[in-house]
Amino acid sequence: MSGEPGALPIPLRGLLGDLNPAECKLHCAVWNGKEHPIDVLARSWEEWVQWSRWRGARDDFNRRYIFAMAREKKATESWLFGGVFEVLGRKTTAHTHSYDLALREDIMAPYIKRLVVRFGLPARITRLNLETYLERMSVGSVLEQPYAGEAFPGHDRIDHSLQELRVVVSQNRPDWRIALEHMKGVYVIHDQVTGAPYVGAAYGGEGIWQRLRRYTETLHGDNVALRALVADKGTDYALQNLRFALLEFWSNRTEDQDVTDRETYWKRVLMSRTFGNNRN
Repeated sequence: MSGEPGALPIPLRGLLGDLNPAECKLHCAVWNGKEHPIDVLARSWEEWVQWSRWRGARDDFNRRYIFAMAREKKATESWLFGGVFEVLGRKTTAHTHSYDLALREDIMAPYIKRLVVRFGLPARITRLNLETYLERMSVGSVLEQPYAGEAFPGHDRIDHSLQELRVVVSQNRPDWRIALEHMKGVYVIHDQVTGAPYVGAAYGGEGIWQRLRRYTETLHGDNVALRALVADKGTDYALQNLRFALLEFWSNRTEDQDVTDRETYWKRVLMSRTFGNNRN
């Protein structure tokens, strides 16, 4: 007896319409040493397009179209569809944004930031001839809404870089905002390179969400030692290596004194005054 038809993968080819794969280069955008492309796609369309405008040493995007995808962070064979672009012009200059692109809104546009493609990337090559690999590509899922950053994991599961949290805040994700804006809490920001902690608290008229927003905007939250770290190491270092986690959290009815008492406790336990970035 044959298996159920519904158990078979759905070929990506069926979604291409009139797009000729032989005219298309596949751009599999991966971690560039600074940012995950899926975060860029969620945060800023203009920045995302720049990823496909980049020319390396060779003229890799030497066809009429580019089929762009961003790799998911925790599932290396899952890719979020980022659009089909037509190459309108090329410059010969290497290692710069040498391609002039236009989004083809008539080709799969409703699937942008919604279609998850299953594809095992061969070796480390990220710019490929689409027709060569198309039969290996299938539909993983179609999101109900365009991807707008990571879903809220729960108060006790927050352990994210400021770069990841900047995406969440810039999208004003309601699941994160509603869960945090009326909560008080004690948090720790670790430098994952040195291990140095900074313990802080959100209380008074400022909920955890508002405090988190301040960190993603400034990277230091007006803390003296963190401000000095950002000035010394730079923005990229802070975004990639400063990680935010909640130690404790309460409703906004909790007395501020109770929150600050617990903040003092955690500063002592984590020795953040002696070995970290707390100065008081």
